[in-house]
Amino acid sequence: MSEPSEYVPPKVWTWNNANGGRFAKTNRPVAGATHEKALPVGRHPLQLYSRGTPNGVKVTIMLEELLALGKSGAEYDAWLIDIGEGDQFGSGFVAVNPNSKIPALMDRSGPTPIRVFESGAILLYLAEKFGAFLPSEAAARAETLSWLFWQMGSAPYLGGGFGHFYAYAPTKIEYAIDRFAMEVKRQLDVLDRRLAESRYVAGDAYTIADIAIFPWYGGLAKGWQYGAAEFLAVQDYKHVQRWADMLLERPAVKRGRMVNRTSGEPASQLRERHDASDFGAKTQDKIAAAS
Repeated sequence: MSEPSEYVPPKVWTWNNANGGRFAKTNRPVAGATHEKALPVGRHPLQLYSRGTPNGVKVTIMLEELLALGKSGAEYDAWLIDIGEGDQFGSGFVAVNPNSKIPALMDRSGPTPIRVFESGAILLYLAEKFGAFLPSEAAARAETLSWLFWQMGSAPYLGGGFGHFYAYAPTKIEYAIDRFAMEVKRQLDVLDRRLAESRYVAGDAYTIADIAIFPWYGGLAKGWQYGAAEFLAVQDYKHVQRWADMLLERPAVKRGRMVNRTSGEPASQLRERHDASDFGAKTQDKIAAAS
């Protein structure tokens, strides 16, 4: 272990945006809009404002799964929010989500639009609205919601904790990386032990628990996040790997992972989604790229 830093916290903390590293442009200690910008509105009942990060992917997978079940009311427009450019601080977005984080959803299917923010809340809202991916029996419902909230409570240690200090912080801090790597591996072990005894996270059925957990922990297991697969020895979590591979075979998961995506192979990106046919050209691009 390296020698402890000489840093002593000041009596009163003040913001120095130069200390923000990669995210100095968008991180700030106050809330609210920084500029006027209305949100676009498409023709479908559901309007999603998001980006293809793990939290955003939860919702696009959910919507594609609902459409695969024939729930036509789940048709949606997915508008790209460029968080690197501060779109989340526009007045229109802040009106939908005062926390200025993606994803945010507007349900315009009724006489009065309903806003829903926080990815777990959106999954729960959609599951109840459409009667899908959330068991009605008390014990199964409790198990599903317990794992849903496990993800909501655990993922900040993965993203804002381990991911930030391992991949993004301007200075590598041994204590911070060790602390959060230990916690992420503990979380992977929790999930691996559960999946050793259960086909899906909450039991025998595919639920919003799987949809919430997969983009974060399935993505970590498959090596998509932070370049940390070897560092965390993710291949050791065999049951998480089995589960992630199973979910990756679902067509709705494949489509949901494409929506609002701005990185990776061009054929895997669908920056905005306004109709099911938007996937058609991308599918042809992927076939051409593979040939």
